[in-house]
Amino acid sequence: MKALKIDRRVAARKVVDFIHVNELTSLSSYSVIAHEAVIIDASQSGFMLSIERTQLVPKEYRDNLSLDNLVGHQVVMYLPQMNLDLDGTVIRSEHVGKGQFKLAITFSNDIPEYWRDCLVELMPAPGEIPGEGEHSEN
Repeated sequence: MKALKIDRRVAARKVVDFIHVNELTSLSSYSVIAHEAVIIDASQSGFMLSIERTQLVPKEYRDNLSLDNLVGHQVVMYLPQMNLDLDGTVIRSEHVGKGQFKLAITFSNDIPEYWRDCLVELMPAPGEIPGEGEHSEN
């Protein structure tokens, strides 16, 4: 049993070139949590979102330094660069300062492992897409 717990935590993380997310939405209330976010890294088990406070929709989220009440919520989001809807469960939140939050999200259980592997492999590494990401001057 201990080996299984360790196996889940060793999924190789891939730093990605800012995959844009539109409309992070709660599946329990169908309300928009954030207008925009970016995926900053991903693995076979899930991904990490970075969200600016100004993108949060509910006032109670913008006025707090914590998004911990989102932990356990199922969410859905749209990735316009990949023309893909993606859903999962928030497992961790963190305020990293200066109005920035990170949300760790696991993939839904019904998403096959091979599909997760393919998705992570298709996500561009920093600098792979010319003119995209934080290095763009345009």
